[in-house]
Amino acid sequence: QCCLSIMLEDHNRLTDLKNTDAYQVILDGVKGGPKEKRLAAQFIPKFFSSFPELADSAINAQLDLCEDEDVSIRRQAIKELPRFATGENILRVADILTQLLQTDDTAEFNQVTGSLIAIFKIDAKGTLGGLFSQILQGEDIVRERAIKFLSSKLKTLPEEVMTKEMEDYVFAETKKVLEDVTGEEFVLLMRVVSGLRVLQTVNGRQQLVELVVEQAFLEQALNPTDPDTVDRLLQCTRQALPLFSKNVHSTRFVTYFCEHVLPNLSSLTSPVAELDIQLEVLKLLAEMSPFCGDMDKLEPNLNMLFTKLLEFMPLPPEEVGNGENSASEEPKLQFSYVECLLFGFHQLGKKLPDFLLEKVDAERLKDFKIRLQYFARGLQVYIRQLRVALQGKSGDALKTDENKIKVVALKITNNINVLIKDLFHNPPSFKSTVSLSWKPIQRSEAVAPKRPSADEIGSGGSTNKQVSPQPRRDARQIYNPPSGKFSATIGNFTYEQRGGFRGGRGRGFGGRGNRSRGRIY
Repeated sequence: QCCLSIMLEDHNRLTDLKNTDAYQVILDGVKGGPKEKRLAAQFIPKFFSSFPELADSAINAQLDLCEDEDVSIRRQAIKELPRFATGENILRVADILTQLLQTDDTAEFNQVTGSLIAIFKIDAKGTLGGLFSQILQGEDIVRERAIKFLSSKLKTLPEEVMTKEMEDYVFAETKKVLEDVTGEEFVLLMRVVSGLRVLQTVNGRQQLVELVVEQAFLEQALNPTDPDTVDRLLQCTRQALPLFSKNVHSTRFVTYFCEHVLPNLSSLTSPVAELDIQLEVLKLLAEMSPFCGDMDKLEPNLNMLFTKLLEFMPLPPEEVGNGENSASEEPKLQFSYVECLLFGFHQLGKKLPDFLLEKVDAERLKDFKIRLQYFARGLQVYIRQLRVALQGKSGDALKTDENKIKVVALKITNNINVLIKDLFHNPPSFKSTVSLSWKPIQRSEAVAPKRPSADEIGSGGSTNKQVSPQPRRDARQIYNPPSGKFSATIGNFTYEQRGGFRGGRGRGFGGRGNRSRGRIY
Protein backbone atom coordinates (compact mmCIF):
# COMPACT_ATOMS: atom_id res chain seq x y z
CA GLN A 1 0.00 0.00 0.00
CA CYS A 2 2.93 2.30 0.77
CA CYS A 3 4.47 1.60 -2.65
CA LEU A 4 1.12 2.29 -4.28
CA SER A 5 0.84 5.61 -2.51
CA ILE A 6 4.35 6.60 -3.59
CA MET A 7 3.47 5.77 -7.21
CA LEU A 8 0.34 7.89 -7.05
CA GLU A 9 2.30 10.77 -5.52
CA ASP A 10 4.98 10.49 -8.20
CA HIS A 11 2.27 10.43 -10.86
CA ASN A 12 1.04 13.78 -9.56
CA ARG A 13 4.62 15.13 -9.56
CA LEU A 14 5.10 13.88 -13.14
CA THR A 15 1.97 15.67 -14.25
CA ASP A 16 3.48 19.02 -13.27
CA LEU A 17 7.15 18.65 -14.26
CA LYS A 18 9.63 16.29 -15.80
CA ASN A 19 10.96 14.43 -12.79
CA THR A 20 13.25 11.55 -13.75
CA ASP A 21 13.33 10.10 -10.26
CA ALA A 22 9.55 10.03 -10.09
CA TYR A 23 9.34 8.27 -13.46
CA GLN A 24 11.88 5.69 -12.26
CA VAL A 25 9.62 4.92 -9.30
CA ILE A 26 6.81 4.26 -11.80
CA LEU A 27 9.11 1.92 -13.78
CA ASP A 28 10.02 0.06 -10.60
CA GLY A 29 6.31 -0.53 -10.03
CA VAL A 30 6.48 -3.51 -12.41
CA LYS A 31 8.22 -5.38 -9.58
CA GLY A 32 5.40 -4.67 -7.13
CA GLY A 33 2.03 -6.30 -6.55
CA PRO A 34 -0.97 -6.51 -8.91
CA LYS A 35 -2.20 -2.97 -8.11
CA GLU A 36 1.22 -1.42 -8.66
CA LYS A 37 1.59 -3.31 -11.94
CA ARG A 38 -1.79 -2.09 -13.22
CA LEU A 39 -0.85 1.50 -12.41
CA ALA A 40 2.56 1.03 -14.03
CA ALA A 41 0.91 -0.37 -17.18
CA GLN A 42 -1.00 2.92 -17.50
CA PHE A 43 1.58 5.45 -16.24
CA ILE A 44 4.68 4.17 -18.08
CA PRO A 45 3.24 4.81 -21.58
CA LYS A 46 1.46 7.98 -20.46
CA PHE A 47 4.75 9.76 -19.67
CA PHE A 48 6.99 7.78 -22.04
CA SER A 49 7.55 10.63 -24.51
CA SER A 50 8.72 12.98 -21.73
CA PHE A 51 11.73 10.83 -20.80
CA PRO A 52 13.63 9.84 -23.96
CA GLU A 53 16.72 9.04 -21.86
CA LEU A 54 14.73 6.26 -20.15
CA ALA A 55 13.10 4.94 -23.34
CA ASP A 56 14.79 1.53 -23.28
CA SER A 57 14.07 1.03 -19.60
CA ALA A 58 10.44 2.05 -20.11
CA ILE A 59 9.90 -0.34 -23.03
CA ASN A 60 11.56 -3.20 -21.16
CA ALA A 61 9.40 -2.50 -18.11
CA GLN A 62 6.26 -2.57 -20.25
CA LEU A 63 7.43 -5.86 -21.82
CA ASP A 64 7.76 -7.39 -18.37
CA LEU A 65 4.10 -6.50 -17.82
CA CYS A 66 3.21 -8.06 -21.20
CA GLU A 67 4.58 -11.36 -19.81
CA ASP A 68 2.97 -11.13 -16.37
CA GLU A 69 1.18 -14.17 -14.95
CA ASP A 70 -2.03 -12.15 -14.56
CA VAL A 71 -3.78 -12.08 -17.94
CA SER A 72 -5.64 -8.84 -17.10
CA ILE A 73 -2.29 -7.08 -16.50
CA ARG A 74 -0.92 -8.52 -19.74
CA ARG A 75 -3.93 -7.26 -21.70
CA GLN A 76 -3.61 -3.78 -20.15
CA ALA A 77 0.10 -3.63 -20.99
CA ILE A 78 -0.49 -4.85 -24.56
CA LYS A 79 -3.28 -2.34 -25.05
CA GLU A 80 -0.86 0.49 -24.23
CA LEU A 81 2.03 -0.72 -26.42
CA PRO A 82 1.03 1.44 -29.46
CA ARG A 83 1.90 4.52 -27.35
CA PHE A 84 5.56 3.44 -27.55
CA ALA A 85 5.43 3.18 -31.36
CA THR A 86 7.20 6.40 -32.21
CA GLY A 87 10.26 7.06 -34.33
CA GLU A 88 12.83 4.31 -34.27
CA ASN A 89 10.81 2.35 -31.69
CA ILE A 90 8.10 1.38 -34.21
CA LEU A 91 9.99 -1.62 -35.58
CA ARG A 92 10.71 -2.93 -32.09
CA VAL A 93 7.10 -2.55 -30.95
CA ALA A 94 5.84 -4.27 -34.12
CA ASP A 95 8.34 -7.08 -33.56
CA ILE A 96 7.17 -7.47 -29.96
CA LEU A 97 3.48 -7.50 -30.83
CA THR A 98 4.09 -10.04 -33.58
CA GLN A 99 5.77 -12.37 -31.07
CA LEU A 100 2.84 -11.89 -28.70
CA LEU A 101 0.50 -13.37 -31.34
CA GLN A 102 1.54 -16.78 -30.01
CA THR A 103 -0.75 -16.42 -26.99
CA ASP A 104 -3.53 -19.00 -26.63
CA ASP A 105 -5.79 -16.65 -24.65
CA THR A 106 -8.51 -15.42 -27.03
CA ALA A 107 -9.05 -12.03 -25.37
CA GLU A 108 -5.31 -11.43 -25.19
CA PHE A 109 -4.87 -12.47 -28.84
CA ASN A 110 -7.60 -10.04 -29.88
CA GLN A 111 -5.86 -7.27 -27.91
CA VAL A 112 -2.56 -8.02 -29.68
CA THR A 113 -4.33 -7.93 -33.04
CA GLY A 114 -5.99 -4.63 -32.16
CA SER A 115 -2.67 -3.10 -31.11
CA LEU A 116 -1.00 -4.24 -34.33
CA ILE A 117 -3.74 -2.60 -36.38
CA ALA A 118 -3.36 0.56 -34.29
CA ILE A 119 0.39 0.86 -35.01
CA PHE A 120 -0.29 0.15 -38.70
CA LYS A 121 -2.05 3.51 -38.76
CA ILE A 122 0.98 5.16 -37.10
CA ASP A 123 3.66 3.66 -39.37
CA ALA A 124 2.62 0.99 -41.85
CA LYS A 125 6.11 0.22 -43.15
CA GLY A 126 7.61 -0.14 -39.69
CA THR A 127 4.76 -2.44 -38.67
CA LEU A 128 5.20 -4.56 -41.80
CA GLY A 129 8.94 -4.67 -41.11
CA GLY A 130 8.31 -6.17 -37.67
CA LEU A 131 5.82 -8.72 -39.03
CA PHE A 132 8.04 -9.87 -41.89
CA SER A 133 11.08 -9.99 -39.60
CA GLN A 134 9.30 -12.54 -37.44
CA ILE A 135 7.92 -14.42 -40.44
CA LEU A 136 11.43 -14.84 -41.81
CA GLN A 137 13.27 -15.46 -38.53
CA GLY A 138 10.76 -16.16 -35.75
CA GLU A 139 9.57 -19.36 -34.14
CA ASP A 140 7.16 -21.52 -36.11
CA ILE A 141 4.05 -20.60 -34.11
CA VAL A 142 4.84 -16.87 -34.43
CA ARG A 143 5.51 -17.21 -38.15
CA GLU A 144 2.26 -19.09 -38.68
CA ARG A 145 0.13 -16.55 -36.83
CA ALA A 146 1.87 -13.55 -38.40
CA ILE A 147 1.10 -14.93 -41.86
CA LYS A 148 -2.52 -15.54 -40.86
CA PHE A 149 -2.71 -11.99 -39.50
CA LEU A 150 -1.54 -10.55 -42.82
CA SER A 151 -3.90 -12.82 -44.72
CA SER A 152 -6.98 -11.74 -42.77
CA LYS A 153 -6.25 -8.14 -41.74
CA LEU A 154 -4.24 -6.51 -44.50
CA LYS A 155 -7.23 -6.25 -46.83
CA THR A 156 -9.23 -4.40 -44.15
CA LEU A 157 -6.79 -1.50 -43.92
CA PRO A 158 -7.77 1.73 -45.74
CA GLU A 159 -5.95 2.98 -48.83
CA GLU A 160 -4.35 5.85 -46.95
CA VAL A 161 -2.57 3.23 -44.80
CA MET A 162 -1.88 0.63 -47.49
CA THR A 163 -0.51 2.97 -50.14
CA LYS A 164 1.08 1.81 -53.39
CA GLU A 165 4.50 2.04 -51.75
CA MET A 166 3.33 -0.21 -48.90
CA GLU A 167 1.77 -2.74 -51.28
CA ASP A 168 5.00 -2.87 -53.30
CA TYR A 169 6.85 -3.50 -50.06
CA VAL A 170 4.46 -6.33 -49.10
CA PHE A 171 4.91 -7.95 -52.51
CA ALA A 172 8.71 -7.73 -52.32
CA GLU A 173 8.85 -9.17 -48.79
CA THR A 174 6.34 -11.91 -49.60
CA LYS A 175 8.52 -13.07 -52.48
CA LYS A 176 11.36 -13.52 -49.98
CA VAL A 177 9.14 -15.59 -47.70
CA LEU A 178 7.93 -17.75 -50.61
CA GLU A 179 11.47 -19.01 -51.14
CA ASP A 180 10.80 -21.47 -48.30
CA VAL A 181 7.21 -22.20 -47.33
CA THR A 182 4.84 -25.00 -46.44
CA GLY A 183 1.71 -25.63 -48.48
CA GLU A 184 -0.60 -23.88 -46.02
CA GLU A 185 1.71 -20.85 -45.86
CA PHE A 186 1.78 -20.67 -49.65
CA VAL A 187 -2.01 -20.55 -49.88
CA LEU A 188 -2.23 -17.83 -47.21
CA LEU A 189 0.53 -15.72 -48.74
CA MET A 190 -1.05 -15.96 -52.18
CA ARG A 191 -4.23 -14.66 -50.57
CA VAL A 192 -2.24 -11.72 -49.23
CA VAL A 193 -0.64 -10.69 -52.53
CA SER A 194 -3.72 -11.50 -54.65
CA GLY A 195 -5.66 -8.90 -52.69
CA LEU A 196 -3.16 -6.08 -53.27
CA ARG A 197 -4.70 -3.28 -55.34
CA VAL A 198 -1.40 -2.65 -57.11
CA LEU A 199 -1.63 -6.14 -58.65
CA GLN A 200 -5.20 -5.85 -59.96
CA THR A 201 -3.96 -5.21 -63.49
CA VAL A 202 -3.02 -7.52 -66.35
CA ASN A 203 0.65 -6.97 -65.59
CA GLY A 204 0.06 -7.50 -61.88
CA ARG A 205 -1.79 -10.76 -62.41
CA GLN A 206 0.95 -11.92 -64.74
CA GLN A 207 3.45 -11.28 -61.93
CA LEU A 208 1.31 -13.39 -59.61
CA VAL A 209 1.21 -16.23 -62.15
CA GLU A 210 5.02 -16.07 -62.39
CA LEU A 211 5.15 -16.34 -58.62
CA VAL A 212 3.04 -19.51 -58.72
CA VAL A 213 5.05 -20.96 -61.61
CA GLU A 214 8.20 -20.68 -59.50
CA GLN A 215 6.52 -22.64 -56.71
CA ALA A 216 5.06 -25.29 -59.04
CA PHE A 217 8.45 -26.50 -60.33
CA LEU A 218 7.08 -26.79 -63.87
CA GLU A 219 10.60 -27.20 -65.20
CA GLN A 220 10.89 -30.55 -63.39
CA ALA A 221 9.40 -33.90 -64.38
CA LEU A 222 6.47 -35.06 -62.24
CA ASN A 223 6.93 -37.90 -59.77
CA PRO A 224 3.36 -39.25 -59.82
CA THR A 225 3.87 -41.60 -56.87
CA ASP A 226 5.03 -38.87 -54.47
CA PRO A 227 1.96 -37.36 -52.76
CA ASP A 228 3.91 -34.22 -51.78
CA THR A 229 4.84 -33.52 -55.39
CA VAL A 230 1.25 -34.10 -56.55
CA ASP A 231 -0.04 -31.96 -53.69
CA ARG A 232 2.27 -29.10 -54.67
CA LEU A 233 1.06 -29.18 -58.27
CA LEU A 234 -2.60 -29.27 -57.23
CA GLN A 235 -2.29 -26.33 -54.86
CA CYS A 236 -0.22 -24.21 -57.22
CA THR A 237 -2.68 -24.82 -60.05
CA ARG A 238 -5.62 -23.95 -57.81
CA GLN A 239 -3.93 -20.68 -56.84
CA ALA A 240 -3.17 -19.82 -60.46
CA LEU A 241 -6.66 -20.58 -61.81
CA PRO A 242 -8.40 -17.35 -60.70
CA LEU A 243 -5.59 -15.33 -62.27
CA PHE A 244 -6.00 -16.69 -65.79
CA SER A 245 -7.84 -14.67 -68.43
CA LYS A 246 -7.76 -13.95 -72.15
CA ASN A 247 -4.72 -11.73 -71.42
CA VAL A 248 -3.03 -13.85 -68.74
CA HIS A 249 -2.50 -17.28 -70.25
CA SER A 250 -2.44 -20.72 -68.68
CA THR A 251 -0.17 -22.16 -71.40
CA ARG A 252 2.66 -23.36 -69.17
CA PHE A 253 0.29 -25.15 -66.81
CA VAL A 254 -1.75 -26.73 -69.63
CA THR A 255 1.45 -27.83 -71.35
CA TYR A 256 2.75 -29.40 -68.14
CA PHE A 257 -0.51 -31.27 -67.57
CA CYS A 258 -0.47 -32.63 -71.13
CA GLU A 259 3.19 -33.62 -71.06
CA HIS A 260 3.61 -34.85 -67.49
CA VAL A 261 0.25 -35.40 -65.78
CA LEU A 262 -1.94 -37.10 -68.41
CA PRO A 263 0.67 -39.76 -69.28
CA ASN A 264 0.84 -40.64 -65.56
CA LEU A 265 -2.85 -40.19 -64.75
CA SER A 266 -3.48 -43.74 -63.54
CA SER A 267 -0.40 -43.76 -61.27
CA LEU A 268 -1.00 -40.44 -59.49
CA THR A 269 -0.87 -40.78 -55.71
CA SER A 270 -3.48 -38.72 -53.92
CA PRO A 271 -2.35 -36.51 -51.00
CA VAL A 272 -5.78 -37.01 -49.41
CA ALA A 273 -7.27 -40.48 -49.02
CA GLU A 274 -10.83 -39.62 -50.05
CA LEU A 275 -9.82 -37.50 -53.05
CA ASP A 276 -10.43 -38.81 -56.58
CA ILE A 277 -7.07 -37.56 -57.80
CA GLN A 278 -7.65 -38.40 -61.46
CA LEU A 279 -10.89 -36.45 -61.62
CA GLU A 280 -9.32 -33.59 -59.66
CA VAL A 281 -6.50 -33.03 -62.15
CA LEU A 282 -8.85 -33.44 -65.11
CA LYS A 283 -11.12 -30.74 -63.70
CA LEU A 284 -8.15 -28.41 -63.26
CA LEU A 285 -7.03 -29.07 -66.83
CA ALA A 286 -10.53 -28.40 -68.14
CA GLU A 287 -10.80 -25.11 -66.22
CA MET A 288 -7.44 -23.90 -67.50
CA SER A 289 -7.86 -24.89 -71.14
CA PRO A 290 -9.96 -21.88 -72.30
CA PHE A 291 -7.10 -19.56 -71.31
CA CYS A 292 -4.31 -21.43 -73.07
CA GLY A 293 -2.34 -19.25 -75.48
CA ASP A 294 -0.05 -20.28 -78.33
CA MET A 295 1.50 -23.64 -77.53
CA ASP A 296 4.88 -24.77 -78.91
CA LYS A 297 3.93 -28.46 -79.00
CA LEU A 298 0.24 -28.13 -79.77
CA GLU A 299 -0.13 -31.23 -81.95
CA PRO A 300 1.55 -33.74 -79.59
CA ASN A 301 -0.27 -32.24 -76.60
CA LEU A 302 -3.60 -32.38 -78.40
CA ASN A 303 -2.78 -35.96 -79.38
CA MET A 304 -2.17 -36.83 -75.72
CA LEU A 305 -5.57 -35.39 -74.79
CA PHE A 306 -7.13 -37.34 -77.65
CA THR A 307 -5.43 -40.58 -76.54
CA LYS A 308 -6.57 -40.14 -72.95
CA LEU A 309 -10.11 -39.34 -74.13
CA LEU A 310 -10.21 -42.62 -76.06
CA GLU A 311 -9.29 -44.49 -72.88
CA PHE A 312 -12.43 -43.21 -71.16
CA MET A 313 -14.75 -43.76 -74.15
CA PRO A 314 -15.35 -47.50 -74.46
CA LEU A 315 -16.14 -49.46 -77.60
CA PRO A 316 -19.64 -50.97 -77.79
CA PRO A 317 -19.87 -54.61 -76.65
CA GLU A 318 -19.65 -57.21 -79.39
CA GLU A 319 -22.94 -58.50 -80.78
CA VAL A 320 -23.74 -62.20 -81.04
CA GLY A 321 -25.31 -63.69 -84.14
CA ASN A 322 -28.94 -62.72 -83.37
CA GLY A 323 -28.06 -59.04 -83.10
CA GLU A 324 -28.22 -59.05 -79.29
CA ASN A 325 -25.33 -57.90 -77.15
CA SER A 326 -23.04 -60.59 -75.80
CA ALA A 327 -23.40 -61.71 -72.20
CA SER A 328 -20.22 -59.91 -71.22
CA GLU A 329 -20.58 -57.02 -68.77
CA GLU A 330 -21.57 -53.69 -70.29
CA PRO A 331 -18.77 -51.10 -70.08
CA LYS A 332 -19.23 -48.24 -67.66
CA LEU A 333 -19.48 -44.73 -69.02
CA GLN A 334 -17.24 -42.39 -67.03
CA PHE A 335 -19.29 -39.24 -67.57
CA SER A 336 -17.41 -36.92 -65.17
CA TYR A 337 -14.02 -37.81 -66.66
CA VAL A 338 -15.24 -37.57 -70.23
CA GLU A 339 -16.76 -34.12 -69.64
CA CYS A 340 -13.35 -32.80 -68.54
CA LEU A 341 -11.34 -34.47 -71.31
CA LEU A 342 -13.83 -33.66 -74.05
CA PHE A 343 -14.00 -30.02 -72.93
CA GLY A 344 -10.20 -29.71 -72.86
CA PHE A 345 -9.90 -31.39 -76.27
CA HIS A 346 -12.61 -29.09 -77.66
CA GLN A 347 -10.81 -25.98 -76.33
CA LEU A 348 -7.36 -26.91 -77.67
CA GLY A 349 -8.94 -28.26 -80.87
CA LYS A 350 -9.96 -24.71 -81.75
CA LYS A 351 -6.26 -23.97 -82.22
CA LEU A 352 -5.80 -26.89 -84.64
CA PRO A 353 -9.24 -27.50 -86.20
CA ASP A 354 -7.95 -29.95 -88.83
CA PHE A 355 -6.45 -32.28 -86.19
CA LEU A 356 -9.05 -35.05 -86.58
CA LEU A 357 -9.02 -34.86 -90.38
CA GLU A 358 -5.32 -34.47 -91.11
CA LYS A 359 -3.40 -35.54 -87.99
CA VAL A 360 -5.31 -38.71 -87.09
CA ASP A 361 -5.12 -41.76 -89.39
CA ALA A 362 -8.31 -43.18 -90.90
CA GLU A 363 -8.51 -46.31 -88.73
CA ARG A 364 -8.07 -44.37 -85.51
CA LEU A 365 -10.64 -41.78 -86.59
CA LYS A 366 -13.11 -44.56 -87.43
CA ASP A 367 -12.53 -46.10 -84.01
CA PHE A 368 -13.09 -42.71 -82.37
CA LYS A 369 -16.40 -42.18 -84.16
CA ILE A 370 -17.62 -45.63 -83.11
CA ARG A 371 -16.83 -44.76 -79.51
CA LEU A 372 -18.52 -41.37 -79.86
CA GLN A 373 -21.68 -42.95 -81.28
CA TYR A 374 -21.81 -45.52 -78.50
CA PHE A 375 -21.30 -42.86 -75.85
CA ALA A 376 -23.86 -40.55 -77.48
CA ARG A 377 -26.52 -43.27 -77.42
CA GLY A 378 -25.84 -43.91 -73.76
CA LEU A 379 -26.11 -40.19 -73.12
CA GLN A 380 -29.54 -39.94 -74.68
CA VAL A 381 -30.86 -42.70 -72.43
CA TYR A 382 -29.42 -41.09 -69.31
CA ILE A 383 -30.66 -37.63 -70.25
CA ARG A 384 -34.19 -38.97 -70.70
CA GLN A 385 -34.04 -40.86 -67.42
CA LEU A 386 -32.77 -37.82 -65.52
CA ARG A 387 -35.40 -35.53 -67.02
CA VAL A 388 -38.16 -37.97 -66.09
CA ALA A 389 -36.77 -38.14 -62.53
CA LEU A 390 -36.64 -34.33 -62.22
CA GLN A 391 -39.81 -33.51 -64.14
CA GLY A 392 -42.12 -31.20 -62.20
CA LYS A 393 -39.68 -30.67 -59.35
CA SER A 394 -38.66 -27.17 -58.26
CA GLY A 395 -37.62 -25.21 -55.19
CA ASP A 396 -36.96 -27.35 -52.10
CA ALA A 397 -37.59 -30.57 -54.00
CA LEU A 398 -34.47 -29.90 -56.08
CA LYS A 399 -32.38 -29.28 -52.95
CA THR A 400 -32.36 -32.84 -51.65
CA ASP A 401 -28.99 -34.60 -51.91
CA GLU A 402 -30.36 -37.10 -54.40
CA ASN A 403 -31.84 -34.47 -56.69
CA LYS A 404 -28.77 -32.24 -56.44
CA ILE A 405 -26.74 -35.14 -57.85
CA LYS A 406 -29.29 -35.65 -60.61
CA VAL A 407 -29.27 -31.95 -61.53
CA VAL A 408 -25.47 -31.94 -61.85
CA ALA A 409 -25.59 -35.25 -63.70
CA LEU A 410 -27.99 -33.68 -66.19
CA LYS A 411 -25.58 -30.78 -66.67
CA ILE A 412 -22.71 -33.20 -67.29
CA THR A 413 -24.59 -35.31 -69.81
CA ASN A 414 -25.92 -32.29 -71.65
CA ASN A 415 -22.45 -30.75 -71.82
CA ILE A 416 -21.01 -33.94 -73.29
CA ASN A 417 -23.92 -34.16 -75.72
CA VAL A 418 -23.30 -30.63 -77.03
CA LEU A 419 -19.57 -31.26 -77.48
CA ILE A 420 -20.08 -34.63 -79.20
CA LYS A 421 -22.49 -33.04 -81.68
CA ASP A 422 -19.74 -30.56 -82.58
CA LEU A 423 -17.29 -33.38 -83.29
CA PHE A 424 -19.83 -35.20 -85.48
CA HIS A 425 -19.95 -32.24 -87.86
CA ASN A 426 -18.10 -32.64 -91.14
CA PRO A 427 -15.63 -31.09 -90.77
CA PRO A 428 -15.58 -31.21 -86.94
CA SER A 429 -16.71 -27.97 -85.35
CA PHE A 430 -15.40 -26.29 -82.23
CA LYS A 431 -17.92 -23.45 -81.96
CA SER A 432 -20.31 -24.54 -79.21
CA THR A 433 -19.87 -23.22 -75.69
CA VAL A 434 -20.78 -24.99 -72.46
CA SER A 435 -20.36 -24.13 -68.79
CA LEU A 436 -18.53 -26.84 -66.88
CA SER A 437 -20.93 -28.71 -64.61
CA TRP A 438 -19.12 -27.96 -61.35
CA LYS A 439 -18.69 -24.24 -62.02
CA PRO A 440 -21.16 -21.88 -60.31
CA ILE A 441 -23.86 -20.35 -62.46
CA GLN A 442 -22.87 -16.88 -63.65
CA ARG A 443 -25.01 -13.96 -62.48
CA SER A 444 -26.29 -13.30 -65.98
CA GLU A 445 -27.48 -16.90 -66.12
CA ALA A 446 -28.94 -16.81 -62.64
CA VAL A 447 -31.23 -13.86 -63.35
CA ALA A 448 -33.74 -15.25 -65.79
CA PRO A 449 -37.19 -14.05 -66.85
CA LYS A 450 -38.69 -17.27 -65.57
CA ARG A 451 -37.72 -20.15 -63.34
CA PRO A 452 -36.39 -23.03 -65.45
CA SER A 453 -38.15 -26.34 -65.17
CA ALA A 454 -36.31 -29.53 -64.33
CA ASP A 455 -36.47 -30.44 -68.03
CA GLU A 456 -34.43 -27.38 -68.91
CA ILE A 457 -31.80 -27.76 -66.20
CA GLY A 458 -28.37 -28.54 -67.59
CA SER A 459 -29.28 -27.96 -71.23
CA GLY A 460 -26.11 -25.86 -71.54
CA GLY A 461 -28.00 -23.21 -73.47
CA SER A 462 -27.70 -25.16 -76.72
CA THR A 463 -31.43 -25.43 -77.28
CA ASN A 464 -34.75 -24.62 -75.65
CA LYS A 465 -36.56 -27.31 -77.58
CA GLN A 466 -38.70 -29.57 -75.39
CA VAL A 467 -37.62 -33.20 -75.39
CA SER A 468 -40.13 -35.91 -74.72
CA PRO A 469 -39.49 -37.38 -71.29
CA GLN A 470 -40.62 -40.83 -72.42
CA PRO A 471 -38.01 -43.22 -73.85
CA ARG A 472 -38.39 -44.01 -77.52
CA ARG A 473 -40.05 -47.34 -78.21
CA ASP A 474 -36.96 -48.62 -80.02
CA ALA A 475 -34.43 -47.34 -77.48
CA ARG A 476 -33.68 -50.77 -76.03
CA GLN A 477 -33.24 -52.27 -79.46
CA ILE A 478 -30.69 -49.59 -80.35
CA TYR A 479 -28.93 -49.40 -77.02
CA ASN A 480 -28.98 -51.30 -73.78
CA PRO A 481 -27.76 -48.66 -71.31
CA PRO A 482 -24.68 -49.67 -69.34
CA SER A 483 -24.20 -48.51 -65.79
CA GLY A 484 -22.81 -44.99 -65.88
CA LYS A 485 -20.46 -43.37 -63.46
CA PHE A 486 -20.80 -39.93 -62.00
CA SER A 487 -18.13 -39.05 -59.50
CA ALA A 488 -19.03 -39.27 -55.83
CA THR A 489 -17.61 -35.76 -55.53
CA ILE A 490 -19.87 -34.53 -58.28
CA GLY A 491 -20.39 -30.79 -58.45
CA ASN A 492 -17.59 -28.83 -56.84
CA PHE A 493 -13.99 -29.52 -55.95
CA THR A 494 -14.02 -31.21 -52.58
CA TYR A 495 -10.28 -30.92 -52.07
CA GLU A 496 -9.05 -27.81 -50.37
CA GLN A 497 -5.91 -27.03 -48.41
CA ARG A 498 -5.81 -29.51 -45.55
CA GLY A 499 -3.03 -28.47 -43.24
CA GLY A 500 -0.30 -27.80 -45.73
CA PHE A 501 1.94 -30.22 -47.55
CA ARG A 502 2.43 -33.63 -46.02
CA GLY A 503 5.05 -33.64 -43.33
CA GLY A 504 4.87 -29.88 -42.76
CA ARG A 505 8.13 -28.00 -42.88
CA GLY A 506 11.03 -30.05 -44.07
CA ARG A 507 9.00 -31.57 -46.93
CA GLY A 508 6.69 -30.19 -49.55
CA PHE A 509 7.30 -26.50 -50.16
CA GLY A 510 10.95 -26.05 -49.25
CA GLY A 511 12.69 -27.40 -46.22
CA ARG A 512 12.01 -25.05 -43.35
CA GLY A 513 13.46 -26.31 -40.10
CA ASN A 514 12.21 -25.57 -36.61
CA ARG A 515 13.97 -22.68 -34.92
CA SER A 516 13.56 -22.20 -31.21
CA ARG A 517 14.82 -18.75 -30.36
CA GLY A 518 13.03 -17.81 -27.18
CA ARG A 519 12.31 -14.20 -26.35
CA ILE A 520 14.17 -11.92 -28.72
CA TYR A 521 12.70 -8.60 -27.65
